[in-house]
Amino acid sequence: MSQPFPNPSLSRPSRRTLFTAGLALASSAVLVACGGGGDTSTAPSTGSTSQASSYAQGPITGFGSVFVGGVRYDDSAAAVEDDDGNTMSRSMLKLGMVVEVDAGRIDRLASTALALRIRWSSEVVGPVGTVDPLASTVQVLGQTVLVTSSTLFDETLMGGLSALTPGTVVEVYGLLDPSNGRIVATRIEAEDSASAYKVRGQITNLDSTAKTFTINGLPISYTNLPGGLVPPGLVNGQYVRVRLQTTQVAGAWVATGIRGGLRVPQADRDSHVEGIVTSFTSTSTFQVNGLAVDASNARFPDGTDGVRLGARVEVEGVVVNGVIVASKVEIEERRIPGPRQWELRGEVGRLNTTDKTFALRGLTVWYGGTVDYRDGSETRLSNGARVEVKGVLAADRTRLEAKRIEFK
Repeated sequence: MSQPFPNPSLSRPSRRTLFTAGLALASSAVLVACGGGGDTSTAPSTGSTSQASSYAQGPITGFGSVFVGGVRYDDSAAAVEDDDGNTMSRSMLKLGMVVEVDAGRIDRLASTALALRIRWSSEVVGPVGTVDPLASTVQVLGQTVLVTSSTLFDETLMGGLSALTPGTVVEVYGLLDPSNGRIVATRIEAEDSASAYKVRGQITNLDSTAKTFTINGLPISYTNLPGGLVPPGLVNGQYVRVRLQTTQVAGAWVATGIRGGLRVPQADRDSHVEGIVTSFTSTSTFQVNGLAVDASNARFPDGTDGVRLGARVEVEGVVVNGVIVASKVEIEERRIPGPRQWELRGEVGRLNTTDKTFALRGLTVWYGGTVDYRDGSETRLSNGARVEVKGVLAADRTRLEAKRIEFK
């Protein structure tokens, strides 16, 4: 169990990860296949969350409730937290953020559930380095970030990848792909006033005497951390989240907090995890986002050939002793061959009939193309009108191009 340590110096919680130090218990059952001791960061269940019977993990793909993994979670009564357990507003949730959802029973026919707690987390906060448009990658705090057709950029980064310049500080939400040494980005935001950096990944080159290690080649020193703020039993292969000073000392980044980098869902919960295969033994035994999966009795609607190290998959099952016993494994590239479709519900704002745009749930929607209108027409659009919009990301991934608009 990890405990957050609030940091009042971080004044912009809605735009910056308030990452602080905490303790984490090791759990060898989770990371045995990674070649080292385990690591969990299991938040304590409080209030209604102790009644949760399902768990989901993945990027937010829609609003009007919160969509994760194809399930619509009613978030009207949910507690919302950042990855340090700080209480946040539901309005701070954004498309592309990677979240964990503790919820009630999932109605599989309707694909709905009542969310009890939603917690978001990002992978790295730091300065931009080299941008490679041909490879569609950017270096952030020395970490390779892959930008895909499903990566959403905050509208302050107009132009998407081309808007990223060396030295600009950004926050990246995404999925760790350790087999390729990169982060597959789902959302990128500017963080110009960040007072601390952050990185999540697996420990390598651990020197417990010098108190140093690396994460994807990033040299980190924890010499100044009191012993009580260092998770016990650090080992190579362990997933951790590290908060860092914004300047290096003697060529290393200085840790101001280290905590567990995995959160294992509680036992006997119906689970749905979308992510990267981070360790692979066989199609029956592998890990997704560092979580152990037993797929020996699972259905593979897309076949098993594409289930491999680095593949992006969705896994459904039940948690038993820290392992997801899978009932179904889908390969996302085969399930969603084209651009990902996003769905938004809410009230129209900042309507601009000249540019044919409006704001919806913090995202700019463009309706200048071919749009299928339901229960109304374009002339019915007005500020305050309630609509459901389905569409795809524009080329620069900062706005949604509407394909269907339904009035509510």
